Parts: sequence; C-alpha cells; structure tokens
Amino acid sequence: MTHSTRSHGAAEKASAMARAGRFLALPLVAASLLFGDVSVAMAQRGAPESFAPLAEKTLPAVVNISTSQTIQSKPGGRTPIPMPEFPPGSPFEEFFRDFYERQQNQGQPRRAQSLGSGFIIDATGYIVTNNHVIDGADEITVIFQDADQTELKATLVGSDKETDLALLKVETKKKLTALKWGNSDDLKVGDWVVAIGNPFGLGGTVTAGIISARARDIGAGRFDDFLQTDAAINQGNSGGPLVNLQGDIVGINTAIFSRTGDSVGIGFAIPANMARTVVEQLRKGGKVRRGWLGVQIQSVTPDIAESMGLPDDKGALVGTVNDASPAAAAGLKPGDVILTFDGKEVANNRALPRMVAETAVGKKVPVVISRKGSRQTVTVTLAELPEDIVNPSAATEEEAPKDSKAGQVDVEGLGLTVAAISADLRKQYGLADGTKGVVITRVAPNSTAQARQLRPGDVVLEVSQQPVAGTGDVQSLIGKAKEAGQKAVLLLVERKGDQQFLALPLDAAK
Repeated sequence: MTHSTRSHGAAEKASAMARAGRFLALPLVAASLLFGDVSVAMAQRGAPESFAPLAEKTLPAVVNISTSQTIQSKPGGRTPIPMPEFPPGSPFEEFFRDFYERQQNQGQPRRAQSLGSGFIIDATGYIVTNNHVIDGADEITVIFQDADQTELKATLVGSDKETDLALLKVETKKKLTALKWGNSDDLKVGDWVVAIGNPFGLGGTVTAGIISARARDIGAGRFDDFLQTDAAINQGNSGGPLVNLQGDIVGINTAIFSRTGDSVGIGFAIPANMARTVVEQLRKGGKVRRGWLGVQIQSVTPDIAESMGLPDDKGALVGTVNDASPAAAAGLKPGDVILTFDGKEVANNRALPRMVAETAVGKKVPVVISRKGSRQTVTVTLAELPEDIVNPSAATEEEAPKDSKAGQVDVEGLGLTVAAISADLRKQYGLADGTKGVVITRVAPNSTAQARQLRPGDVVLEVSQQPVAGTGDVQSLIGKAKEAGQKAVLLLVERKGDQQFLALPLDAAK
C-alpha cells in the first residue's frame, strides 16, 4: 500500500494521514548513477556552491506553528473493571493502577497538540500556513526562530479548505522578516528549489532539491495544480515555504507521497501564484470569492475529438448548462467545447475550473468555443460560486429491470437496445416527466457501450449533436455517421438529471 499524506507534524494525526494515499511509488536512482559527473553541468546552469546564504536570508521568516484542541473521547460503553488488591510492593500493583486510571478517564475530554510550519509575508505580522495545520484548533501559537524562541498567540484571519490555505495574524513590536512572493509560472522542471519548515517538530530545517513535475493532480480537490519536488518534505513541513534561489516564495509545502508517511523524494507544494490570490482575498475579507461559470464539463477524449471533427483532444466539453447561470446568459450550450478562457488556452477539463475560480467575480470574459465544427467567441460575465454547489456523486452500477421487448430496437454496431419513452418505461426507470429522447433498455455484455459504463435507464438525447425523438432517429443518424466514414459516434446521455457526452466506436460488439 502506498501513501500520500499531508506533511503535518501532529503525532496523533500522523498515522491516519500516512494511511490516506493511493499513488504508485517509483524507485529513486541517484542522479550520479544515471548521468555520471553532473556537477559541471549543474554549475553551468547556475547551481550555488552553497545554500548557506539563502538559508541565512530566509530562515528568520519561517515559523513553527503549534496548535491545540479539545477532543471529546468516546466512552468505552463497558463497566470498569474494579481495581484488584495485591500485596504491598507487588510488581502487578503499578501495572493494574495505570490500567484502572485509563478506564476511569474514558469519556473525559483531552487536549491534542500538533505542529506545522508557516512563513511571514508581511512585517506587520501576517503569516501563511496550511488550513489542515490549524483546522479545528482552539489555540494557535507561533514560535519564531530567534535566539529567544519567541512564542506569540495568533488569530485566524481566514482559511480556505479548497486550496488548503490559512492566514494568521500576530501582534508584536519586534521587527519581523518577511518573504516576497515569486512567480511560480516561471518555474521549469529541473529548477532548483529549497523547502524550509519544522519536520517532526525539530525546528527550522532546510532541504534542497529540484522541481520534478508541474500541474500534478493528486486527488486532493477540484483545484489541484501542485508543484512536485524532490526536496525532502516530511510531517511538520506543512505550511512552510518552497523558495527559489533568490529566496522568493514559489510554493507552499502541503503534501507528501510515501509508503511510510515519511519523505521518499516526492513532495507537493501549492503554486505561489494560486496561493497569493487566495491569501490576498483572505486578508481583505476573511474569505475567498470565486468566479462561477455554471456548466458541468467533461474531458475531450480522442474518440470524442474524432467524432466532433476537432483537430485534437484539448479543451473542456460542456455537458450541462445550469439554469440562470452566467453560461446560460451568454448562450453556451451542451456540446460546446471551450477552447480558450480569458485569452488562455484550456488544455483539459481539469484546467478550466481553476481558471474560472481565479477570475474576479463580475469580470466580463471572452470565451472561445467550438460549436458543431465552427469556432466562435462568446462573452461571459462571471458570477460568484454559490456555496451550495457540490460535485454530483457517481452513480452506482445497478442491475437492469426486466421489461417487455415491445417497441425496442437493437442499434446495429453499438451493442445497445433502445426504446421510445413510454409511460411504463418512465415508471420503470424513474424518468422525470417531460424527459425527451430514447431510453436504453439493454447493454450487450462485453461491448464498448458496457465498457463506457452505459446502462439500462440511461436516456440518449442526441446522436452526432442532433436531437433524437425516437428510435428511428438513432438508427438514421448512426447510418449517416457510417456513410461519412466516422470511426465513432457521439452520444449525449442523461442519467438521473446529469448529462454527459460519450463517443462510441462504430464497430462496437452487439
């Protein structure tokens, strides 16, 4: 079992975090074994002879963060065993006394402590850390790396669980050292970086490495865009800065990937450009306001790109447009492929939510789309992301109900059987009144349709981006796709109110 963990230093949370991951670890090979003497090449790229000047410059701005919270223990539910009597001085007396005291304390509240890292971004006392470092804390203490190990109580200005960021404030008359934000977009794979933090509660620790990957999606949230580094990051490094060779913040150390919960050379940091936007909003209003477009999107697979006549599989395919949303007001429709947003290319469906969220509420944004093969531009005025917007849960596989074969048509080449929506089928599959299209009543075993997770009860609304009113429309549109030499046909399918495009190869098993 491999593990991806937050690099939090709490002893009580460490074991749980170490069990949270699901990524495949790869063996590390020393660079010198792969490339021989790389020191000359590194020197030519400007690698420093020593990181000591950088450490001396940045360490004073990095702090340790200690939190405490009250945890209500759950009673054991059993009658305590009475303390047995032993002869004075018996070696069993002390053992059973400890056991008895633990029983007596069951159900009593206890204090839990944890450790993390943070860094000063403003000499007036503003400090950035991870949300998971301070989440649920009753008390937050900031420990400075000065000669006196000064400790100050901190107040929480605001936090954002979506990006795992928090902003703290301390009051002090001491002159504080602050770090500057860098531009994380300028980072390239192979660039030197330094991680600073409080691993295992040991205090200020500096580790060096390189950016080993960019734009990592580790399943932490919908805005994942992590920097990956081989600079050693461990539990307790959470919230500490990742800096470049100029000492500017390029990331916030947040998570590690490990079998054991300790560093194996794969750590993840929130990019500084994303963090800076969030922190600025927290400082101004204590919360984050994100842009909202109002669409449900999916990836453009190679099959979908081919069936839609797109030159490549870039962009985000619109499956559903929310009513009374900015997208609806701008005229976006299901089947549109969003190619650029506010002048920036949309590489895939994961990129678009981040781009929209980082755009100011109320801004008018040009959006380039592909609609039925033609490019056009629409202007969208973004609204604020509603707090009650949640990701729909994935539907579970269910066995198809038995029903009559009357009125059903086998769709040649797709491995599907469809039927016009009748009152009986509407009741059988729980379809809403007014549902249009045709309903799938059978999916052939071992077919591509089954591999695409189509199931009885799904409703086909469109074929090749043309609406279907009956089974004849389905057969006719598929026949035209074959005559046109298409390798796949695009279906718009609705399931329990959610719509999704699926591309099915035309040679799918029946």
